[in-house]
Amino acid sequence: MYFNSQGKDEVTYDAIVVGSGVSGGWAVKELTEKGLKVLLLERGRDVKHGDYPTANLDTWDVPNRGRLTEEEWKDYEKQRRTGYTVSQFTKHWWVKDTEHPYHEVKPFDWIRGYHVGGRSLLWGRQSYRHSEIDFSGNAREGIAVDWPIRYADVSPWYDYVEQYIGVSGENVGHPQTPDGKLQPAMPLNCVEDHVRTKMKSAFKDRLLMPGRVAHITKPGGHNGRGNCQYRNRCIRGCPYGAYFSSNASTLPAGYATGNLTLRPHSIVHSIIYDNESQKAKGVQVIDAETNESHEFFAKIIFVCASALPTASILMNSKSDRFPDGLGNDSGELGHNVMDHHFHIGARAETDDFGDKYYKGRRPNGIFIPRFRNISKESMRKDYIRGFGYQGGASRGGWWKPAEAKIGKDLKNEMIQPGKWGMNMLAFGECLPYHDNKMTLRYDKPDKWGLPTIELDVEWKENELNMRKDMQASAVEMLDAAGFKNIQPYEDRSNPGNGIHEMGTARMGRDPKTSVLNKWNQVHTCKNVFVTDGACMTSAANQNPSLTYMALTARAANHAVEELKKLNL
Repeated sequence: MYFNSQGKDEVTYDAIVVGSGVSGGWAVKELTEKGLKVLLLERGRDVKHGDYPTANLDTWDVPNRGRLTEEEWKDYEKQRRTGYTVSQFTKHWWVKDTEHPYHEVKPFDWIRGYHVGGRSLLWGRQSYRHSEIDFSGNAREGIAVDWPIRYADVSPWYDYVEQYIGVSGENVGHPQTPDGKLQPAMPLNCVEDHVRTKMKSAFKDRLLMPGRVAHITKPGGHNGRGNCQYRNRCIRGCPYGAYFSSNASTLPAGYATGNLTLRPHSIVHSIIYDNESQKAKGVQVIDAETNESHEFFAKIIFVCASALPTASILMNSKSDRFPDGLGNDSGELGHNVMDHHFHIGARAETDDFGDKYYKGRRPNGIFIPRFRNISKESMRKDYIRGFGYQGGASRGGWWKPAEAKIGKDLKNEMIQPGKWGMNMLAFGECLPYHDNKMTLRYDKPDKWGLPTIELDVEWKENELNMRKDMQASAVEMLDAAGFKNIQPYEDRSNPGNGIHEMGTARMGRDPKTSVLNKWNQVHTCKNVFVTDGACMTSAANQNPSLTYMALTARAANHAVEELKKLNL
C-alpha cells in the first residue's frame, strides 16, 4: 500500500538515516558531505544546538532543588531504579516509562532519550579505542563468532573521528588502549597523580591515566565549537558545544551542505524490501503526532536507532523473502545482547594532601585499562576477558560530623573542606550469549499499535566470577597507594544499566551465523547498513561510542564508493 499523498519523487532521497544520535549524526555528516541528498528520520522532537533550557540554571532556580516529586516519579519507575538522576534539570531528555513501555523476563534497565541528538546529548563522553585484543578475542577463545575486521581496519577511522570531534587525553603507549589523535588531557589532581605513582611502582601491569573524553581543550578546528568551561553540567546540554554531540557537531555539518532534510516525530517501524531487485527500497513511518502513515524511499538506508530499536525495526521488517525479519537468515537477529557490568569497586580516604584543592568542576576522571588475561602472568582460571576502572579523587564537603556550632564558628566550619577520598569503579566485559535476547510482543502494542520489546538478559558465570576480582583488585590498588578506611562495595547492576547495550545484529564473516558483513551491510540486503551498537560482535570493556562513530564513517565511505560503482 502506498501511503503518501505526494508523488513518489518528492519522498525519494539518495539515502535515509534512521536515528540522530552518535551513529546517525555521523552517517548524516559523511553522506551529505559526499554529495548525497539525505533524509534524517528521528522519532522524537527536534532539538537544535543551544536549545538546552536548564543549562544555566542553579539549584534555587528550579522546584525542590532539582528533585522530582513522588507524583512525577510515577512516570519513571524503571528509570528510578537505575541510580541515574532524572531531575528537574534533565527530565525533558528522558522518555517516560508510562508512555514508552517495555517488558522484562529478567531485570533490564533501559535508559532512553527520544529527541534529535538522542543520547549524544546525555552520554558520559568517555572515548576509547578498541584494541587488537578486543577484535581478535572471539576467534582466539572460540567464543560466539569472529569479528570480520581487525584493529588495522578501523585505526584510520579512529584517527579521523578523534580529530573531528575533539578527544582530550594522554597517549601512553598502552597496547590495550591504543594511542590516538588527542588534545591536551584534563590533568589529574594531586591525589590521582599520587595514586598513579604508587601504582607504577607496585604493579608492573597496571596504569592510571586521565580519562579520554570527547571534550575540546584547545581552541580551533571544530566548526565554531568552544572549549570546555569545567562546569560539569554536561547532561543538561552544553551551550558552548565543548563536548561532542550530534547537535553541536555532525548535524550542523550536514545542514551546511544543503543536502540534509530532517523529519522529527517520525517512528520508523519497518524497512520495505523489493523482491525483484533484492534490495530495500525505503522505510515505513508513523508520524508520532498525527498517527499518519508514510513511506520514504532511498538507494541506501543507514539504521542507527540504537541497538534495541534498530533490531526491532529489522525484526518487524517481514516479507516473503525474510519471514523472520530483514536479514535474519542466521536467526541471530535480536540475540547476543551485551552491556557492561559495573557498580562495583572500592572507595577509600586519606589524611594527606590537606593543604591542596582543585579548581573548576572537571567533567572527567581517571581510567585504568584492562590488565587481566593479557599475558601468561595475568591469566585467570575462573573467567576470561577483563575489566577497567573509572572514577577519581575529590575532597569532601563541610558536612562532616562535628559538634553543633552557630554564628561565626558555623561559617568557619562550612568553608573547610573534608578529607580527600578516592573511588575506583570497575567496568567489566560481558560475553555474547545467544540466549541473552530481545523479542517483539505483538500482543502488547504501544500507543501507535507497534510491537513492544521484551528483554531476557542476565549476567552469567563468567561475569559473576569477574566481579569478585573487580572488587578485590580495587581494594588491592587503594591499599598499595596507602589509603585508609578502604570500603569495597557492590550495588545492583542489571543489564542495561551501563547504557552500552549492543550486539543485536552482529557483524561476522558468515551469513549463516551473523547479520552484517565487514562493512556493516546486511549480508543479504546490501543497501541496508547498521552502524550503531547493534553491530557489535563482542563488547570489550571500554566505552563503545568512539567505535560506533569510526565504524559509521568507514561504512558511509564504503556505501558511497559502492553507489558510484552502481553496486547498490
